[in-house]
Amino acid sequence: MKKLLFSLGFLISFSTICQAQTAKPLRHFMQQTPSPEEAIPYGNNPKAGKYVQAGDAKIYYEVYGEGEPFVVLHGGLLGSTYEMHQFIDSLSKRYQVIAISTWGHGKSELGKAPLSVKQKAGDILAVVNAVTSDSVNILGFSDGGFGGYMFAALYPERVKKMIAIGAGEQTPELRRMEFNALELFQLDPAFMEQQLGLMPEPDRLMELGNQVADFYNSTSISKDLFEKIQCPVLIIAGENDRNAALETILSGYRMIPDSQLGIIPNAGHGVFLENFPAVWFSIVPFLRN
Repeated sequence: MKKLLFSLGFLISFSTICQAQTAKPLRHFMQQTPSPEEAIPYGNNPKAGKYVQAGDAKIYYEVYGEGEPFVVLHGGLLGSTYEMHQFIDSLSKRYQVIAISTWGHGKSELGKAPLSVKQKAGDILAVVNAVTSDSVNILGFSDGGFGGYMFAALYPERVKKMIAIGAGEQTPELRRMEFNALELFQLDPAFMEQQLGLMPEPDRLMELGNQVADFYNSTSISKDLFEKIQCPVLIIAGENDRNAALETILSGYRMIPDSQLGIIPNAGHGVFLENFPAVWFSIVPFLRN
């Protein structure tokens, strides 16, 4: 955009234009260089995309590769399936990757029910059941990590191993989340227009942001939930993560019964986008052992 648009409503009126823009190579939030023309459009790939009904919303997912099933969950609000492209590329060589666009993100619908722990886990279960009757591995980043924790706690028999990136203990007292759509359009208008173009109901963007903020401002993801997780869990975080402070990562690590910890030096919240080789080097032995 050449200048800041005056209101979110005005920008949303261009949703048809945004739809056309999604045909370009996809990008993740604050991506510094263009994606390769040949990049697989994870999150908007008609060759691999499917929907499943979960409650009152259709959840979009894509499947790649063959083998043991592996669920991949992106981050929240500014997260996208495409941001997980390096994981999908790498894991699909050995596993059947199930990449989910979570509630209200990308091409998944935003239902009418309020966002809840049970709902987030139920969405994942609906997709998993549509693909396999087997138990799965899970890799989740940030909000996707919290979703993975919830799924593993509520459905322990369906999870073999889990990797959580940038997600530790979460309580309402730690920070207050607020959603400012116009500020996000200023930071990365190309990404925000792309995501509006993918959304089935772009006029509900503010509703999505407020739902996610309300969820984290009122929900505890702490000992009561963590102690129910029975599978081995690898928690990875950047040393300088401002979204999931190191103290919260250590708390989650200590509360989960069977957990391992990997801290990547000189990296922030999007640690895998900053230093994927270091993150992958931590993941490989965890999956093999």
